[in-house]
Amino acid sequence: MKENLLGLDAAGLERFFEAQGEKRFRARQVLRWVHQRGEADFERMTDIARGLREKLAATACVEAPRIVGDTAAADGTRKWLLKIDGANAVEAVFIPETRRGTLCVSSQAGCVLDCAFCSTGKQGFNRNLSTAEIIGQLWLANHLLEGQRPVTNVVMMGMGEPLLNLDNVIPALRLMLDDNAYGLSRRRVTVSTAGVIPGMDRLRDECPVALAVSLHAPNDALRDRLVPVNRKYPLDQLVAACNRYLDKAPRDFITFEYVMLEDVNDSDARARELVALAAKVRSKFNLIPFNPFPNSGFKRSSPERIRGFAEILQRAGLTVTTRKTRGDDIAAACGQLAGDVADRTRRTLALKELRA
Repeated sequence: MKENLLGLDAAGLERFFEAQGEKRFRARQVLRWVHQRGEADFERMTDIARGLREKLAATACVEAPRIVGDTAAADGTRKWLLKIDGANAVEAVFIPETRRGTLCVSSQAGCVLDCAFCSTGKQGFNRNLSTAEIIGQLWLANHLLEGQRPVTNVVMMGMGEPLLNLDNVIPALRLMLDDNAYGLSRRRVTVSTAGVIPGMDRLRDECPVALAVSLHAPNDALRDRLVPVNRKYPLDQLVAACNRYLDKAPRDFITFEYVMLEDVNDSDARARELVALAAKVRSKFNLIPFNPFPNSGFKRSSPERIRGFAEILQRAGLTVTTRKTRGDDIAAACGQLAGDVADRTRRTLALKELRA
């Protein structure tokens, strides 16, 4: 079976070439061809000797997930449905803005965490994505957006919990940061987690990038209901992990994401609880209007309620933004990504492992 070079970071590619009896510097050459120029044909890598090109053609490949759906929203947001195997598909979303282009990347087929308000969680869980399948989303986006605004920011906020797939996510992050590949700064790559604390500590030690925590509730009782992983990693432990992460983070704050659910977590009392929580960790808040999906059981807080909630946080001296809903007309907004997940019963096994 041929080695998919999309799945190898610089160190992995160096090991690959050493095993081929080649010099380590070949890794830098191939990284540039594959990731900076988007080249998948070894014959076109003209500064590599013909003999090595022939060897690569026989032993390696550059294969991204297959596009089976490509949808554009009225606001310019673009969503791709990507087939990753015979049974599963995931979604990636590109969000163009005036000064940047943000790609939202998936890390799993489905999600094991089953957050109450998230369409992805209702899809069940099948498997982790490989490094090639993760970085392949960025590779494809750069190719498909050629001539348009390039990808300047990556957020690991698509399908799945990235910190439950760090063996594949960390090499993908290293490629995003590598100057011979995508050359993004650590501040422009964000990993979002529901609060998987061992993963937060590992990411801090191995590849610290900007961190966003899906908070959604200011106390354990409500968060247990909305974000079930809180039952294993409650808020006091989560805050401590956030403070540890800040020691090595490229930003001096953690972003807390907070989806606004009418009559659930949007009262003035909840806002005041958040103020007390924020006193324990340097943070900013990103309020997210809930994006409906069928049978969710939740409603979006009104614009007036969101403004009132934000004002309480701001009066306490906190930095607060309200996320503009993008791509909701093509189900590409936050919490709406669903893909196509097979054998969804695998969530039960994965949940048992997580809770062990």
